Amino acid sequence: MKRYGIIILLIGILSWTEALAAASFTVQAPKQVIQGSKFNITYVLSNASGSSFKSPGVGGCKLLYGPSVSQMSSFSSVNGKSTSSTSESYTMTYRAEKAGKYTVGAASINVGGKTYSTKPFALEVLPPDKSASSGNQSQSVQVYDVDTQTPDKAVGKNDVFVRIILSKSKAYEQEGILCTIKLYTKYNIQQFMATLQPSFDGFISQELPITSSINRIENYNGENYMVADLKQCILFPQRAGTLTITSGNYDLTVVQYQTVRSIFGMMRSPVEKEIKVKSNKATIEILPLPEPKPADFCGAVGKFSATSKMLNQDLKTNEAGTLRLVIRGSGNLKNIKTPQISFPSQFDVYDPQTTVNANPSGDHLTGDITVDYAFVPQYVGKFKIPAFTFSYFDPSENKYERVEIEGYDLDVAKGSASSSSYSVSDVAQRKDILHIKTGDLSLVKGRLLIIDAWWYALWYVVPLILFGCVLFYYRRLIKERANVALMKTKRANKVANKRLKNARQLMAKNMHDAFFEEMLRALWGYFSDKLTIPVSELNRDNISAELAKFGVDDNVCSGIIALLDDCEFARYAKADEGGRDMASVYKKACELINQVENTKHSR
Repeated sequence: MKRYGIIILLIGILSWTEALAAASFTVQAPKQVIQGSKFNITYVLSNASGSSFKSPGVGGCKLLYGPSVSQMSSFSSVNGKSTSSTSESYTMTYRAEKAGKYTVGAASINVGGKTYSTKPFALEVLPPDKSASSGNQSQSVQVYDVDTQTPDKAVGKNDVFVRIILSKSKAYEQEGILCTIKLYTKYNIQQFMATLQPSFDGFISQELPITSSINRIENYNGENYMVADLKQCILFPQRAGTLTITSGNYDLTVVQYQTVRSIFGMMRSPVEKEIKVKSNKATIEILPLPEPKPADFCGAVGKFSATSKMLNQDLKTNEAGTLRLVIRGSGNLKNIKTPQISFPSQFDVYDPQTTVNANPSGDHLTGDITVDYAFVPQYVGKFKIPAFTFSYFDPSENKYERVEIEGYDLDVAKGSASSSSYSVSDVAQRKDILHIKTGDLSLVKGRLLIIDAWWYALWYVVPLILFGCVLFYYRRLIKERANVALMKTKRANKVANKRLKNARQLMAKNMHDAFFEEMLRALWGYFSDKLTIPVSELNRDNISAELAKFGVDDNVCSGIIALLDDCEFARYAKADEGGRDMASVYKKACELINQVENTKHSR
């Protein structure tokens, strides 16, 4: 009996330990609140019962009530396996009193003699709208108050707009500039479509991955807006002077709310309104790199270091060796030219192989460039690769910096091949060069071939005919390739199929945002190439008009426009992902493209 009592005690201790291990204490709180508004912070204790709850103070906010304690439990049984869970919630109600950014400390609670704590989190209190605080609330629109978003108000230029924001107003050539295109809105957005994208003439653009959903509030010019990043990229200017990023055009559908009377009382009914928005232009002054430039300057702008390494230590004639140069740092990594190294003339040197590993970090790229210089020694002996330098321009210091890279003394041994396994001093004593043969060489006098049959002429006629056919085909091919519009039309289906294949892979991974983005690229790119519409003029009206001229049926045209709208909506509006089945969108796109391809050209 004593043994059974010990076993029961051990089982109880293990069960109590597992219960403690499964317990968790977390916090649920908003990231942003507006000054003057009320909000809740809820602390949740899961799978345990606690006591001595302590909440931290919240800077800039006043505690109105709390903690309000609630409990919840659940039980489920699946395939004979039962699971249960419990939770205790401690809710604190605050009012935001002062604008600013605050760090909320950890809350604590005692569970069976053990103290659990939450992680500190950041809270931003935004100032109220300037128009609302000035007593003009009845005329202004507030992002947090749908009662002000009525259909009788025109959507003003300060209610919905798009901004192009540059991280710098002045930069050097090849210096990175972070460009962000943001949508600011006080209304909910039902549909969004870019009819004309901004152009980045004079820049090389490195696009950054973003989530373009409306997921935060930002205070701009004294007003609060819901904000979405439409595009973000790092720009590397390629020439000096004043460069301009042109404005973009966008079609939006915003949602306003009107109050209607129903059998259930007064209710708000959504009303959609279509508007057109044009972004600002952005200009930046680009400074030329200072002169004179160092002789070893390869276009690197940023902060870099460089090291080298000889991958092959035992060098032999006719066997390849590799000198590896690694450039690390941050800047325009993808635009740096390959540095030149002076190898001995007795080496056969091949074109260097470059590998770039760069990731975006702020307004520049961070990573490294690996350059492998392959060479083959041809002679035995001692040789030297002299030390060399790598120069770059540091925009923060406004000057060129130079990195010294060590040279290498090489001792080349004889390899397996014999044709060139000698040192330079041995060339005159080589014994594998034989004297010219003399005496009777048994030479035979050549005979003149005489054509003695008519079919022998075919050996000359047929190659001439084949040459003429090849020449005719080649000239025709050159003429077709000179016609850029024709080549784009011919290759439109091939390019679209490649992008649709990428979209299918994203669909298989259930990557909703990336799938619809790739579908948009496939559809817009296909119709731009197929209908020879420039990207700057690519919109729904032009596509409809050109499809009609092409001879496409009106129902197919309507289906194409509807498909583009659905993809744009899913891409930018961020509606419920379950509302649009990716498989049906993919299938519909394939069917519509096939119908266009099978349409007989009527032009």
